[in-house]
Amino acid sequence: SIRVAEARAGRGVPVYLIDREDLYDRPNLYGDNRDDYYDNLERFAFFSHAALRVAEALPFLPDIVHCHDWQTGLVPALLKGPFKGNPVFEGTASVFTIHNIGYQGVFPAEKLLMTGLSRSDYFHPEGLEFWGKISLLKAGIVYSDAITTVSPRYAQEIQTPEYGMGMAGLLKNRGAFIHGILNGVDYRAWNPTRDPEIPANYSATKIKGKRLCKTMLIKEMGLDPALKDRPLLGIISRLDTQKGFDLLLRVLNEVLALDAGLVILGSGNEKIQKALRKTSKGHPGRMCLRIGFDEPLAHRIMAGTDIFLIPSRYEPCGLTQMYALKYGAVPLVRATGGLDDTVIPFDPQTGEGNGFKFGPYEPKAFLDTLRRAIDLFEDSKTWKRIIKNGMKADFSWDRSAQRYMELYRSVVQR
Repeated sequence: SIRVAEARAGRGVPVYLIDREDLYDRPNLYGDNRDDYYDNLERFAFFSHAALRVAEALPFLPDIVHCHDWQTGLVPALLKGPFKGNPVFEGTASVFTIHNIGYQGVFPAEKLLMTGLSRSDYFHPEGLEFWGKISLLKAGIVYSDAITTVSPRYAQEIQTPEYGMGMAGLLKNRGAFIHGILNGVDYRAWNPTRDPEIPANYSATKIKGKRLCKTMLIKEMGLDPALKDRPLLGIISRLDTQKGFDLLLRVLNEVLALDAGLVILGSGNEKIQKALRKTSKGHPGRMCLRIGFDEPLAHRIMAGTDIFLIPSRYEPCGLTQMYALKYGAVPLVRATGGLDDTVIPFDPQTGEGNGFKFGPYEPKAFLDTLRRAIDLFEDSKTWKRIIKNGMKADFSWDRSAQRYMELYRSVVQR
């Protein structure tokens, strides 16, 4: 049986939660370490239908249904098909957000009927059909009235063969309907001026507390106390090749030879975990690896590190570089997706810029950029300038929300 619970979000906005024990009472969201759940199509097809049925029962007519990723990709198709003609959805437009095109919701063609869509109307190259199977991500792309991604650069990248993961042609065809809107961060939770999780609070004008945060982090991680005066590098990430760990592992010994320390927090790929653990053991007092998810520790790493590394292969948006900027942990990133949109390379001539970027996905490019960052770290006046520039950046939701409102209005007017 299905249960619908009503809750209230900020400012009293109602939120409806759909519960069905046999489908959703699981230890994880989409699967375990070995594989996806065998019935994911059924789980999310049911969720899509249930969401529209709940909307039917509510005392208002929805202007917009905003769907996120393949798990809700069926909804735009349902609105154009089985729910078409329903007076509740007569003026309803759909917006579909792609957070990561690498996850495509691909299932066997024989499961199509479970979606509630007919084979003749929907199983073809202009519909859900994707290399002989069905893709719920493709359903969202094809049938929505507007498509958004989580950064302007990623909106362009997914229309290229390199980053489009087999969907580039389709996205290029729908290019006029794609909008890149940068994700925002919640500065109520991530703000060093009032963060309760860090040893000392600090700001761009009163930066002293950051030094104490670094000292305490070195102590907590069991690192060499001499690192207080050397660059301390930080990584908080899913341990995955998408996040650039294959690149990092190729240069890790050289990175640690730069008289720098490294703190890594994350979990994921077993092979990567093993390789990092091995390197960590070979560099006692220089590198600390913590496996798992630990939000208070994530705050302390942001506050205690000097340079924050994000060498991603691709990155739709990324939030950690935005947190890092606010905490004065200077980001060093690969120029891709939202990383490229938010990190401006520091220019010693003008004194402008908030971090460091490298382009080619190659060890040399990564290492050269890190060496440049460490050279500038030696000049404390310049380094303070870079930190200040970053801490002044504003990536709050206010700007992004404004863009979404404009998009919503344009889609409804159509």
